[in-house]
Amino acid sequence: MNLKERGIFLFSEGMSAGELAAAAQHIERLGYGAVWFPEAVGREPVLASSIVLQNTSKLIAATGIVNIYSRDPMACAMMQQTLTEQSGGRFLLGLGVSHTLFVNLRGHDYGKPLATMRSYVDNIAACHKMIAIKTNLAVEGMSEQPLCRDERNVMHAAVGAMPIILAALGPKMTALSAEIAQGSHPANTTPEHTAKAREILGRGPWLAPMQRVCLTKDASVARQVGRQLLALYLGLPNYLNMWRDYGYTDADFEHGGSDRLIDAMLAWGDEATVERRIQEHLDAGATHVPLVPINPVNPSLPCWRAIEAFAR
Repeated sequence: MNLKERGIFLFSEGMSAGELAAAAQHIERLGYGAVWFPEAVGREPVLASSIVLQNTSKLIAATGIVNIYSRDPMACAMMQQTLTEQSGGRFLLGLGVSHTLFVNLRGHDYGKPLATMRSYVDNIAACHKMIAIKTNLAVEGMSEQPLCRDERNVMHAAVGAMPIILAALGPKMTALSAEIAQGSHPANTTPEHTAKAREILGRGPWLAPMQRVCLTKDASVARQVGRQLLALYLGLPNYLNMWRDYGYTDADFEHGGSDRLIDAMLAWGDEATVERRIQEHLDAGATHVPLVPINPVNPSLPCWRAIEAFAR
């Protein structure tokens, strides 16, 4: 699987399914490696991935992330095999423990993150041994299906390679990402965090930090949009704790976020200024940077000027 250096993290709720398919085709033509989809309370990321995979030939569809509380390991394994077979190996399963708020909304109790994630990934592997989408097990009977791992610990079944990447903010989850998965996908982080994550992961695993980008030279516009986008995250303890570890204080979380915090989370300015931030992540050890292209006029829709400007 070739993620390439850049992808697009797409909040697609403002698009129709047809518009999403057309957007994916344009992103593919521009040369990006992947389109990433979140899971909260909007468009379902697995079905969005299927739309993209059905309408492209090279683009990877990645979940950033699937909430592990939203489906049991068997359902997740069935989904992973199905999309891997559909796309010829262009689906990347990103998993995350999410946040207490979203987990409670689904009627679940938020467990200990490391133990819960480890158990979930182990159970996915066990489920892959029980199912095979190319075999009618109802007719032929249940039997253990072949499952192996390559040198990067990627699971392989009859449909092909099925890589997993984990959402990781803190050092312990980052280390787990290298142990039981193929890498880490952090969000709302800085190049400093990227450098530390690379140190923890070592040389081999993927590191795909999400970065918001906004092409505006107007500081007031950028920061207004940034505060609008960051409002949700300022209420999530996982992010607050991570930011504190990198020197931010409670004062940075007041009044919608300090200028310092907003400027760290949203790379804004002209193309050269924003490009420097992207390159800082790559220089710090990122293997792939999913860009969130923020439209300064209507943040609900992606900014195609930014998508086209940062294609490589």
